[in-house]
Amino acid sequence: MDIVLEGDNVDFHADHGLSNIEYFEGAAEVHGTGTTFMDQFDLDEYASERVDNLFYPFASRDEWELSSFLLRSGLSMASINKFLTLKLIQRLGLSFRTAQQLRNRAELLPKGPEWNCKPWKTTFPTKSKVSLFYRDPIDCIQSLLHHPLMKDHINFTPFRMFKTAERMMRIYTEWLSGNVAWEMQEQLPPGATLLGTVLSSDKTNISAMTGGRTAHPLLISLANLDMTFRMKANNHAFLLLALLPIPKFIHKDRKTRGVLENRLIHECLDFVLQPLKTAAQVGIMMSDALGGLRYAFTPLAAYIVDTQESTMLAGVNNKASSVTMASYKQLGDAFPHEPRTALKTIAQLQVIEKTTNPWHLDAYIKEANKVHLNSVHRLFYRDWALSDPSQFLTPEPLHHWHKMFWDHEARWSINAVGGAEIDFRFSLLHPHTAFRHFHEGISKLKQVTGREHCDIQRYIIPVIAGTVSSSFLIAIRSLIDFRYLGQAPEIDDSICAKIENALATFHRHKKAIIMAGARTGKGGRVIDNWYIPKLEFMQSVVSSIRKNGVAIQWSADAMEHAHITEIKEPTQCTNNQNYESQICRHLDRADKCCRFDLATATREARLDIRDFTREEQDDDDGLEDGESLTVNTTVDLLSNITPVSQLTGTTCHNADYFAIANMLQQDASIKAPFLLRTFVGGDTAIHLSRDPSFKRMSIHDVAVKFKLPNLHLALADYLNCVKNSDGTILTDDEPPTQNIRTHLPFDMLEIWTKVRIQNRAYFAPHDILPAQTINTSPPSDSWPFGHSDTVLMNTDPNFSWPRGGLEGHVVGQLQLIFRAVPQKGAAPTPGTDMFLAYIQRYDVIPQINREISGSSTRKGAYPHPASGMFLMQRARHEDDSLINGIVPLARIRTLVELTPDFGETADIHLTKETTLNYCSQFWLNKYLDKESYYAMSLL
Repeated sequence: MDIVLEGDNVDFHADHGLSNIEYFEGAAEVHGTGTTFMDQFDLDEYASERVDNLFYPFASRDEWELSSFLLRSGLSMASINKFLTLKLIQRLGLSFRTAQQLRNRAELLPKGPEWNCKPWKTTFPTKSKVSLFYRDPIDCIQSLLHHPLMKDHINFTPFRMFKTAERMMRIYTEWLSGNVAWEMQEQLPPGATLLGTVLSSDKTNISAMTGGRTAHPLLISLANLDMTFRMKANNHAFLLLALLPIPKFIHKDRKTRGVLENRLIHECLDFVLQPLKTAAQVGIMMSDALGGLRYAFTPLAAYIVDTQESTMLAGVNNKASSVTMASYKQLGDAFPHEPRTALKTIAQLQVIEKTTNPWHLDAYIKEANKVHLNSVHRLFYRDWALSDPSQFLTPEPLHHWHKMFWDHEARWSINAVGGAEIDFRFSLLHPHTAFRHFHEGISKLKQVTGREHCDIQRYIIPVIAGTVSSSFLIAIRSLIDFRYLGQAPEIDDSICAKIENALATFHRHKKAIIMAGARTGKGGRVIDNWYIPKLEFMQSVVSSIRKNGVAIQWSADAMEHAHITEIKEPTQCTNNQNYESQICRHLDRADKCCRFDLATATREARLDIRDFTREEQDDDDGLEDGESLTVNTTVDLLSNITPVSQLTGTTCHNADYFAIANMLQQDASIKAPFLLRTFVGGDTAIHLSRDPSFKRMSIHDVAVKFKLPNLHLALADYLNCVKNSDGTILTDDEPPTQNIRTHLPFDMLEIWTKVRIQNRAYFAPHDILPAQTINTSPPSDSWPFGHSDTVLMNTDPNFSWPRGGLEGHVVGQLQLIFRAVPQKGAAPTPGTDMFLAYIQRYDVIPQINREISGSSTRKGAYPHPASGMFLMQRARHEDDSLINGIVPLARIRTLVELTPDFGETADIHLTKETTLNYCSQFWLNKYLDKESYYAMSLL
């Protein structure tokens, strides 16, 4: 098997080792030399004008910089005209004087995929004329394929990834890692390149406040792009392919109007996507970013839509799943997996057409409904080679999972607990920086988005625990587990088994939801069935992961962001008349500006983007006149060019405290007069502000201000531990007494009230996560006990977080962050030459968990069997005093959430500021974020 193929990017697999990866041998070969992005720039009809003036039709780089700003600013033509009449601007001597002249020059820039408009004739009359705006999908795919900014993030060879070199357990990640890509490659000619097409469509509102105007965009991308790159909106990996019409048919029957609308969508898709179908059948020669010519095939890899549109695209009605043929009565009792394949659906349509004319709508609809079809007689995918709805209609987490949670599990929980009670419980949760706090509860929320859906899922299990039955809690928890596991960016066969087990567990316990009267419909009527299409979709999630890679890459989040950049922002630049054509012109102009900016910056830097071997590059003597430096990676290109605007849009980069700490540690020129504020402890980076919040306070004043009466004794105990070198911290030993040496070699402390903690991703340790802010402020009028967050602390350096899980770690409340100020002229006492923290420890309350322990009576440090979470309490000595003390701040690993165990009814005297101090038992909430969930659940 070929391990590394020319032009392929294998950085994603670096953590697993090449011996664990099997590549499809003989795939994705290069068949000669094609054209590059810069070759296309040189083939433009005005290329000759750019020999003397690179920035033609603009006079200079400076004029192009100003023009680029104006063209992409979103200013109206009237505003641009007003700007150009300013005397200062007129003295610049620009080659254009009006906004119209500026736009005319923009039309002369090199073109990308061109827009077309096709008037569409409908069989039945509509209230207004119907037009289809579209681009050639092959041009769009080619635009992505040979774009230099995509070079480092695209792969062409299907592969199989395994857990170990023995290749016993399979791992699924990208689309190319799934079975479908491998099977498709087997059906292609030797050396052919598989280009998986990704489509997405969803109606979106484009009018603000009034008008009710909507658009139906069709987006296109490539499944070959790395999912992390493709899913970031700022990378613009999704292009607008078409604006599908939204007609209003003149027909008295509502259902018939719906059928006609569905048929029109399929007709438009059939027309727009025909070039891709031809390429999937016979292949087409396309050039990659380095100019390599590839024999490409373009099957449909994924069509990302919500539940209702997926059934329409599959040709079935809303009473039947587009993936399985399971009836609702069978759902959950048996798990049939008879796929709704294209061949089966088309065969059923052919049988109906033999006896019924498709345009005799009443009769045809009646016959189609008998076999759960939606009366679309010409499905757009019917002649698309290698494409089948049972494969390309993938699970979509945003609509299929998170929206389902809000529509069902959240409503069941509200009904079971009571709106007022559940709202009160949510209002009592301890606030964390950057996490949504529902201070007014959730039962009356309106216009809830996917962000709120995820935020509520973080807390729903510990909030309802104690007030619902165990079976009810297990049922809800199982679906939450299903979603968290299903969103993992890397899923192996063992996680697949956990996902299936979570769904099976729900079906075993779901009767408790109906018994509690929590599943209700309109008017509070109890529903005693499980006719939920999104629940039925869950049965096919694992099979889809094995076929198409992880489900998170098919989430509609990126498409929702693309609707903003591709539809809503261009709409704001229109006059609200014929917005479709104006959107197309706006996008065409913006695309020309981006291409021209990249091309001129590349040419100005004298770079050439194409394949080469470094031995062929003679860089000893520099570049002579007319010569170019050849580069073959996006990184090399971006590091050598200076465009007039950001090529990839504005990107919010996470601060990399690991890199900062390494730089500070390695830079010998830095002679810090104090401890470095950014450092690494284990696998965690820790950052403190340069200046403390409280400077040089006496130990007594700190103890009073933070209400820590035994601070002096805790410091003495800590110094004794350091002196004895026993390394013990926060143990169950006897608490320090007055007999311990109380004289301390320092009198003053510097105090910080917050710290930034940064971890690495569970599945990709080379990726850093956004930093978390942990608070530990002193008591105040609003926070009588101080705003002190809870953290996970390492007690055994032999265990790491997050890959090692909770072993070797304890939970504690961070009550003080400080540094001991040595006395003037004295050397730092051992153990004080670092930042320290005052921690109050929490212990696990032993539980009986038969699934883990295998015993029906044995208690241990096990998760609670119903909630799946550890139940915690404050750690105490034998004399009932609290276990707390001083530990190095470098032992802190991450923020954790302790949610009070409210019992059947929450105490009305509690507030969010006092729950951590007045409650006696807490849930260690592993659902706070996905990284914590994986660390606590996948061992």
